[in-house]
Amino acid sequence: MNGEARQAVILAGGQGTRLRPLTFGRPKPVVPLLNRPFLAYQLALLREHGITDVILSCSYRVDDVRGALGDGGAFGMQLRYVVEASPLGTGGGVRNAADLTRGTIVVLNGDVLTDADLSAMRSFHEASGSRTTIFLIRSDNPRAYGLVRTGHDGRLQQFLEKPTADEEITTDTINAGIYLIDADLLARIPTDRPVSIEREFFPRLIADGIPSFGWLASPYWRDIGSPTAYLEAHVDLLDGRARMPLAPPGDHEAGNWLGRGVKIDARAVIEPPSLLGDDVTLGADCHVGPHAVLGNCVTIGTRARVQRTVLWERVQVGAGAVLRGCVVAADTKVGVHAELGPGVVLEAGAVVPERTRLPR
Repeated sequence: MNGEARQAVILAGGQGTRLRPLTFGRPKPVVPLLNRPFLAYQLALLREHGITDVILSCSYRVDDVRGALGDGGAFGMQLRYVVEASPLGTGGGVRNAADLTRGTIVVLNGDVLTDADLSAMRSFHEASGSRTTIFLIRSDNPRAYGLVRTGHDGRLQQFLEKPTADEEITTDTINAGIYLIDADLLARIPTDRPVSIEREFFPRLIADGIPSFGWLASPYWRDIGSPTAYLEAHVDLLDGRARMPLAPPGDHEAGNWLGRGVKIDARAVIEPPSLLGDDVTLGADCHVGPHAVLGNCVTIGTRARVQRTVLWERVQVGAGAVLRGCVVAADTKVGVHAELGPGVVLEAGAVVPERTRLPR
């Protein structure tokens, strides 16, 4: 990526309310995605495009985020943390990092999984003379996102956050949560109150005639903010739909990824694509996959079935249990012959009695 600065700010301060109950015990930026902290994927993308100085704007369970990501050395970059004493909104979160920024910075929402070509976005930003550029994608469901209308040259004309009326939907291009912003513009964001970058900062730039453009592209993109989207992100990665610079962990064997110390009974079946973390144990005649992701130290009992399901660390699945389309947080115990169906999401430490059926 050309230009003066190679910096990014990641907005990682949200409480992840849409992702509850998974985020009761773990902040959204570091929920596991294929057994890695989610932000590891954003950091890998940034590093691929030459950005190695990253500022995390945090407010919720900051120690957990810091414990999972450290100083960035494991990711080949420098991580610094700015902490909000109280939530400042998306604009305030960026403003809170302003003293550490220079040049043109990349800003990412902390719940976006994408393989976007940030270097191409930067080239567009520079060639168009833009001061702020918003990454845009087309959506079949524009009501759920902020609509952005642009001119034929890409200049921003209108920013409409999550429209409700049909007549408000005048475009299918949405704000995809990645921005290039000239750092000196951050001084325009007030410091004494929460500010929305979508509802206040960008519309004011448009109104004041500051060169602001939208960059339309069609990479892989997913907002992982809900349990359903979070599960689908795992499926997408296992299927190779995203060209991520971070491979799944473990050894790749027969379409599956296997961690260290796995213990697999000779009669167990692993149907690809699936991923098993370190020290996973599979009992006799169990069937795992396709699209099963098992965290470290998970135990699957005899004749159990786990399909299209994400299990966090140390989950115990009893004999004969069936899990399909679920997300189960750490240290949960699923009783023998229990059945968990699509859409079931269990918080950490849950106990499912034997022969329970969810949803009922």
